[in-house]
Amino acid sequence: MISAASAAQTRALGARLAKALAAMPADRPTVIHLSGDLGAGKTTLVAGVLAALGHAGPARSPTYTLIEPYRLAGRDLYHCDLYRLRHPDEIDELGLLDLIEPGSVVIIEWPERAAGRLGIPDLAIRITYAGTGRRFELDPQTAAGSALALELSGST
Repeated sequence: MISAASAAQTRALGARLAKALAAMPADRPTVIHLSGDLGAGKTTLVAGVLAALGHAGPARSPTYTLIEPYRLAGRDLYHCDLYRLRHPDEIDELGLLDLIEPGSVVIIEWPERAAGRLGIPDLAIRITYAGTGRRFELDPQTAAGSALALELSGST
Protein backbone atom coordinates (compact mmCIF):
# COMPACT_ATOMS: atom_id res chain seq x y z
CA MET A 1 0.00 0.00 0.00
CA ILE A 2 1.31 3.42 -1.01
CA SER A 3 -0.13 6.74 0.14
CA ALA A 4 -0.14 10.12 -1.58
CA ALA A 5 -1.27 13.26 0.23
CA SER A 6 -1.67 15.43 -2.88
CA ALA A 7 -2.02 15.46 -6.65
CA ALA A 8 1.68 16.36 -6.86
CA GLN A 9 2.58 13.22 -4.92
CA THR A 10 0.29 11.18 -7.20
CA ARG A 11 2.11 12.57 -10.25
CA ALA A 12 5.44 11.74 -8.56
CA LEU A 13 4.24 8.16 -8.09
CA GLY A 14 3.39 8.16 -11.80
CA ALA A 15 6.95 9.31 -12.54
CA ARG A 16 8.31 6.37 -10.53
CA LEU A 17 6.02 4.07 -12.48
CA ALA A 18 7.38 5.56 -15.72
CA LYS A 19 10.94 4.81 -14.61
CA ALA A 20 9.96 1.21 -13.91
CA LEU A 21 8.12 0.94 -17.25
CA ALA A 22 11.16 2.25 -19.12
CA ALA A 23 13.20 -0.59 -17.61
CA MET A 24 10.76 -3.27 -18.81
CA PRO A 25 11.89 -5.50 -21.70
CA ALA A 26 10.77 -4.17 -25.08
CA ASP A 27 9.98 -7.65 -26.39
CA ARG A 28 6.70 -7.92 -24.48
CA PRO A 29 3.72 -5.70 -23.76
CA THR A 30 3.01 -4.23 -20.36
CA VAL A 31 -0.59 -3.84 -19.23
CA ILE A 32 -1.72 -1.88 -16.17
CA HIS A 33 -5.29 -1.66 -14.88
CA LEU A 34 -6.34 1.37 -12.82
CA SER A 35 -9.49 1.17 -10.70
CA GLY A 36 -11.08 3.66 -8.35
CA ASP A 37 -13.97 6.04 -7.93
CA LEU A 38 -14.45 9.11 -10.10
CA GLY A 39 -11.87 11.71 -9.16
CA ALA A 40 -9.67 9.24 -7.29
CA GLY A 41 -6.57 10.17 -9.28
CA LYS A 42 -6.31 7.64 -12.10
CA THR A 43 -5.67 10.24 -14.80
CA THR A 44 -3.39 12.22 -12.47
CA LEU A 45 -1.25 9.10 -12.01
CA VAL A 46 -1.10 8.63 -15.79
CA ALA A 47 -0.19 12.31 -16.22
CA GLY A 48 2.86 11.67 -14.04
CA VAL A 49 3.82 8.67 -16.20
CA LEU A 50 3.45 10.65 -19.41
CA ALA A 51 5.40 13.67 -18.18
CA ALA A 52 8.25 11.50 -16.92
CA LEU A 53 8.45 9.76 -20.30
CA GLY A 54 8.77 13.11 -22.08
CA HIS A 55 5.23 14.18 -22.96
CA ALA A 56 5.03 17.97 -23.05
CA GLY A 57 1.75 19.58 -22.16
CA PRO A 58 -1.26 18.31 -20.27
CA ALA A 59 -2.33 14.68 -20.32
CA ARG A 60 -5.61 14.35 -22.19
CA SER A 61 -8.23 12.31 -20.40
CA PRO A 62 -9.55 9.64 -22.76
CA THR A 63 -13.03 9.70 -21.20
CA TYR A 64 -14.62 10.65 -24.54
CA THR A 65 -12.03 9.40 -27.04
CA LEU A 66 -11.63 6.13 -25.06
CA ILE A 67 -8.01 5.72 -26.22
CA GLU A 68 -5.24 8.32 -26.30
CA PRO A 69 -2.11 7.09 -28.11
CA TYR A 70 1.40 8.36 -27.39
CA ARG A 71 4.85 7.54 -28.75
CA LEU A 72 7.26 8.15 -25.87
CA ALA A 73 10.72 6.87 -25.00
CA GLY A 74 10.67 4.68 -28.12
CA ARG A 75 7.45 2.89 -27.16
CA ASP A 76 3.79 3.09 -27.94
CA LEU A 77 1.80 3.97 -24.85
CA TYR A 78 -1.98 3.81 -24.86
CA HIS A 79 -4.03 5.50 -22.14
CA CYS A 80 -7.52 3.99 -22.21
CA ASP A 81 -10.64 4.91 -20.28
CA LEU A 82 -13.54 2.47 -20.39
CA TYR A 83 -15.91 4.46 -18.16
CA ARG A 84 -18.28 5.24 -21.03
CA LEU A 85 -18.58 1.68 -22.33
CA ARG A 86 -22.19 0.59 -22.52
CA HIS A 87 -21.39 -3.11 -23.00
CA PRO A 88 -18.22 -5.24 -22.68
CA ASP A 89 -18.55 -6.29 -26.36
CA GLU A 90 -17.46 -2.76 -27.31
CA ILE A 91 -13.91 -3.85 -26.45
CA ASP A 92 -13.87 -5.74 -29.76
CA GLU A 93 -15.07 -2.69 -31.71
CA LEU A 94 -12.37 -0.52 -30.14
CA GLY A 95 -9.61 -2.91 -31.14
CA LEU A 96 -8.23 -2.47 -27.64
CA LEU A 97 -6.76 -5.95 -27.43
CA ASP A 98 -4.91 -5.32 -30.73
CA LEU A 99 -2.90 -2.59 -28.97
CA ILE A 100 -1.33 -5.14 -26.64
CA GLU A 101 1.75 -6.03 -28.65
CA PRO A 102 5.47 -6.35 -27.94
CA GLY A 103 6.91 -3.15 -26.54
CA SER A 104 3.58 -1.42 -25.97
CA VAL A 105 2.40 -0.06 -22.65
CA VAL A 106 -1.37 -0.12 -22.19
CA ILE A 107 -2.83 1.64 -19.17
CA ILE A 108 -6.56 1.04 -18.75
CA GLU A 109 -8.84 3.04 -16.46
CA TRP A 110 -12.11 1.37 -15.42
CA PRO A 111 -11.09 -2.16 -16.55
CA GLU A 112 -14.06 -3.62 -14.67
CA ARG A 113 -16.31 -2.20 -17.43
CA ALA A 114 -14.86 -4.84 -19.75
CA ALA A 115 -16.26 -7.64 -17.55
CA GLY A 116 -13.12 -9.77 -17.65
CA ARG A 117 -12.55 -9.49 -21.43
CA LEU A 118 -9.16 -7.80 -21.08
CA GLY A 119 -7.20 -10.75 -19.75
CA ILE A 120 -4.79 -10.58 -16.87
CA PRO A 121 -2.85 -7.33 -16.44
CA ASP A 122 0.73 -7.22 -15.31
CA LEU A 123 -0.25 -4.85 -12.52
CA ALA A 124 -3.63 -3.80 -11.17
CA ILE A 125 -3.71 -0.62 -9.10
CA ARG A 126 -6.72 0.26 -6.97
CA ILE A 127 -6.91 3.89 -5.85
CA THR A 128 -9.03 4.78 -2.84
CA TYR A 129 -9.66 7.93 -0.88
CA ALA A 130 -7.75 8.27 2.40
CA GLY A 131 -8.90 11.46 4.06
CA THR A 132 -7.73 14.24 1.75
CA GLY A 133 -5.14 11.97 0.16
CA ARG A 134 -5.14 8.70 -1.76
CA ARG A 135 -4.10 5.11 -1.16
CA PHE A 136 -2.69 2.93 -3.95
CA GLU A 137 -3.11 -0.81 -3.55
CA LEU A 138 -0.77 -2.70 -5.88
CA ASP A 139 -1.80 -6.14 -7.13
CA PRO A 140 0.91 -7.63 -9.34
CA GLN A 141 -0.39 -10.51 -11.44
CA THR A 142 2.69 -11.43 -13.49
CA ALA A 143 6.44 -11.44 -12.92
CA ALA A 144 6.63 -8.14 -14.82
CA GLY A 145 3.92 -6.72 -12.57
CA SER A 146 5.87 -7.83 -9.51
CA ALA A 147 8.92 -5.95 -10.81
CA LEU A 148 6.81 -2.82 -11.32
CA ALA A 149 5.24 -3.10 -7.85
CA LEU A 150 8.65 -3.66 -6.25
CA GLU A 151 10.00 -0.50 -7.90
CA LEU A 152 6.98 1.50 -6.76
CA SER A 153 6.96 0.12 -3.21
CA GLY A 154 10.71 0.32 -2.74
CA SER A 155 10.84 3.99 -3.72
CA THR A 156 8.54 5.34 -1.02
